[in-house]
Amino acid sequence: MSKIWNALTRRKTEDINEGESQLARVLSLLDLTALGVGSTLGLGVYVLAGSVAYDIAGPAVTISFLIAAVASAFAGICYAEFAARVPKAGSAYVYSYVTVGEFVAFTIGWNLILEYVIGTASVARGLSGYFDSLINETMSKTLKEVMPINVGFLGDYPDFLGFGMVLVLTCVLAFGVKESSFLNNIFTSVNIGTILIVLVAGAMNADPANWSIPESEIPEEKYGKGGFMPYGFAGVMAGAAKCFYGFVGFDCIATTGEEAINPKRNIPLAIVISLIIIFLAYFGVSTVLTMMLPYYLQNPNAPFPEAFDSIGWNTIKWIVTIGAIFALCTSLLGAMFPLPRVLYAMGNDGIIFKKLSKVDSYTKTPLLATIISGIFASLMAMLFNLEQLIDMMSIGTLLAYSIVAVCVLVLRYQDEDMEGRDVTIRFPTVIKQFFNGNSYSVPNDLSSAITKVGVVVFGVVCILWCSMDKVFEFGSTDSIIALSILGVVLILIAVIIGFQPVSTIELTFKVPLVPLVPCLSVFANLYLMFQLDLGTWIRFSIWVFIGYVIYFVYGIRHSTQISRNINHANHAAAALDMQRTNQAFEPDWKVENGKREKM
Repeated sequence: MSKIWNALTRRKTEDINEGESQLARVLSLLDLTALGVGSTLGLGVYVLAGSVAYDIAGPAVTISFLIAAVASAFAGICYAEFAARVPKAGSAYVYSYVTVGEFVAFTIGWNLILEYVIGTASVARGLSGYFDSLINETMSKTLKEVMPINVGFLGDYPDFLGFGMVLVLTCVLAFGVKESSFLNNIFTSVNIGTILIVLVAGAMNADPANWSIPESEIPEEKYGKGGFMPYGFAGVMAGAAKCFYGFVGFDCIATTGEEAINPKRNIPLAIVISLIIIFLAYFGVSTVLTMMLPYYLQNPNAPFPEAFDSIGWNTIKWIVTIGAIFALCTSLLGAMFPLPRVLYAMGNDGIIFKKLSKVDSYTKTPLLATIISGIFASLMAMLFNLEQLIDMMSIGTLLAYSIVAVCVLVLRYQDEDMEGRDVTIRFPTVIKQFFNGNSYSVPNDLSSAITKVGVVVFGVVCILWCSMDKVFEFGSTDSIIALSILGVVLILIAVIIGFQPVSTIELTFKVPLVPLVPCLSVFANLYLMFQLDLGTWIRFSIWVFIGYVIYFVYGIRHSTQISRNINHANHAAAALDMQRTNQAFEPDWKVENGKREKM
């Protein structure tokens, strides 16, 4: 049992025999920021704003985007600190491998694969739907008649356009990272230009009265009670869980650790800059969209063509629609970009099939991983509809964000050099250390253990809080009492963690207000996970089960960390033998004035 536990918790280290990365360092700060913006500003702007306003949140979709942005910002700055610590390909997978251990890292990496596959497929399906709206839905109607799919958990028809788009971009990504980054920069510029046109044209036709439509003017009961929050606070939070999908993608910046120029500086900067741009775009677009047209008249599949068509601005309608297609192409490229790099990182570590880590000598890209991920994503785009894909995506991402926040807490309160800092642990000493009554100035075994246990308990109490929110009716007396008690416990745990001594390691970027920001990130992510439906949890559980079968059958025995640990042990033993030999055959030495002399 101890051997299995040691295998599950072994942490990633650099092998003394490993050379430099085979990937090319070619991505500048501009390239990284464009990658983050391009991969994120897609469906969230051109589809999600209208669909969430239509039947989930109404005009309060703006608040939903704000809540989702805050949750993403907490996760984003946690990613930024990890990028400064571990500038390697693999994103949250590598971060958790270095910090927590192999089993948790595999779980995160496997969920990131799900995130990026479904992210690619969903954007391709959305792109296809937008193009279909230009030709009066001729493509979808024809395919439904000729090749209908009568399976409940699949789409209504095979989407060959989405399938083909993913395969084309797979070829672009396989050709080379610099070439695909150049194409991404061009598409992202078109995307931002399109959004600016939407904001200006929309503001010129905005009617603030659409945010306060009285209930008497609502055409049907299913459209809520009118006003700014027609579906109530529950609708705003459900909308936030959906809008969170719109912020998924910025983390692809963190997967470029081995291809970025000066990654410790540029990756954190790119994450922060891209998140600011993304939020401003979403908030502005959702504001003008819901002011242009009443929420219950929005087209949930292609809101902008409908909105501009309703006011007779056909020229702007076509400009925005064509720009949206280019923007979705950018988002498609950005969604797919990190997928082969996660496969590369996991294959390089041996916990999935090692052939996936092979880098082509000509293109300098993980060619096999790119091709396999492209085929997988293209099949998903062809067989599932957009709503099914979005519902399947967020849960893995939220879990990955939560683990990254936990890792930030663990590393911040644990010094890398713990040797000689263990302390005698007794019950009074432990209680006293809750508020650092022992006056330790640097982390030690006791303070680090208190932090780790505190993080686990914090997560458990967060889950209880989210469960109580589902059990009791929101705003009831029982709900207020239960949630208040658990809220006080959460605050107390965060305070205890905050009293522990902090690591003094210098970084180019650090998360501010630790432990508050990482704790808020964990809480927000878990809360949004509980907003997802049961079917999403079931599909997620099946995916995780398949991954664990692969890990326990193949990965746990082929992990390259086994050989790394052996090499480190042999190197340490050889160094010790050399030291003993020198002591046995050399006389005593002394050092005076910088010179080594015999005594």
